[in-house]
Amino acid sequence: MNNIFLITKREFLTQVKKRSFIILTLLAPLMLIAFGSVIGLMFKANESHSAIQIVDKSGLFKNQIHSDSKITYTFIPTPNEKSEINNLKENESLDGILILPELHNQNFDEFTNNTRLIINNKIGFDTKQKIVSDITNVIKKEKIKHLGIAENQLNNLDKSFVLKTINVTENNKEDSDLAFGVKTGLSILLMYVTFMFIIIYGVRVMRSVLEEKNNRVVEIIISSVKPFELMMGKILGVTLVALTQFIIWITMSIIGALVLNTGFSTLQKNLPGSSEQITNKLDVAQIATQISHSLLELNFPIIIFVFIVFFLLGYIFYSSIYAAIGSAVDNETETQQFTLFAILPLTLGMYGSFSLMNNPDGPLGFWLSIIPFTSPVAMIARIPFGVPAWQIALSITLLLGTTIFMIFLAGKIYRVGILMYGNKATLKELWKWIKG
Repeated sequence: MNNIFLITKREFLTQVKKRSFIILTLLAPLMLIAFGSVIGLMFKANESHSAIQIVDKSGLFKNQIHSDSKITYTFIPTPNEKSEINNLKENESLDGILILPELHNQNFDEFTNNTRLIINNKIGFDTKQKIVSDITNVIKKEKIKHLGIAENQLNNLDKSFVLKTINVTENNKEDSDLAFGVKTGLSILLMYVTFMFIIIYGVRVMRSVLEEKNNRVVEIIISSVKPFELMMGKILGVTLVALTQFIIWITMSIIGALVLNTGFSTLQKNLPGSSEQITNKLDVAQIATQISHSLLELNFPIIIFVFIVFFLLGYIFYSSIYAAIGSAVDNETETQQFTLFAILPLTLGMYGSFSLMNNPDGPLGFWLSIIPFTSPVAMIARIPFGVPAWQIALSITLLLGTTIFMIFLAGKIYRVGILMYGNKATLKELWKWIKG
């Protein structure tokens, strides 16, 4: 046990003293925010603005279709139709001309068949759908008016219904759409981080074992410690490195949520700019405040507990597999035939967890979070939505038992494979090592 502690300490200190570890730990949250911002800017940069002229022969659309941030509509007289169409190809400031025919005897089928959009270049699918939506809304209103329904009745008819939900298991707290969105976002984030770090740090253990094996350093080390102690020391050392990063990131996240929750209330009182600008800024500030408030309303102690426990057990479980793989092969090329056994269950758990967002308590969510091969990511994906205590306890028990068993199997493979050179390992060979 003392040797395991010494090896764990050495692996941990070797990793955390690296400048790359400190930089990555402190900058990773900022890099994640920057990455998300860049993705948002890319979508924003790809948005297009179209200029469309409308020839409204029916007279129904002039005061009912309005320009917005995506399309600028300009109505032109009917006599100008032919000349504008003839000049469209040379008119670089105009993207198209929408021809709306006359409406005879409320024959909307004939109206639809005779409507044309003439363009001088390709327009985006979103732009075309926006034009269709604008026309459809006007036609819908016209059909309803033809039935004798007044404008105020029409507006009341289109008014959406808001359903408030009260969760009796959470002290009768109102469960809003924003709160559900926050839970979903947190669920995806925690699940994806767990998935990525189990793979990243597991591969790091495998490469460390493989490097020491190829350099024959392991022959000297094993003269002082047992192979099992060396394997466990490496796994636990890298586990503590990952846990240190997570504790720092969790602390930064909670502090950030507290700052957002309290800081925007002060910001709202001192916003410069016009009334419209202030309104827009207030909207952004209020949304950010609501998001941070929804985050702080979650049961963070149980979320953090489940996240750390399942990450640690899941990481040790899969790192044992990676350590065994690293000891059984002679180069990274040969690892590809075995790493699939570690990646596939995790991938199944991650993609399966996306489908349980709308029904976290369904049978798929239950079994994915109970089966040890998928529970490290599936249970973490479920926990923001609330999971019964008995299910958490059962999942931890099964994962802990399976982890201990996997350490036992990996230890038997590691004991033989770490000193084997030039012998290409096969599944049959690994089975002999386990039996032996």
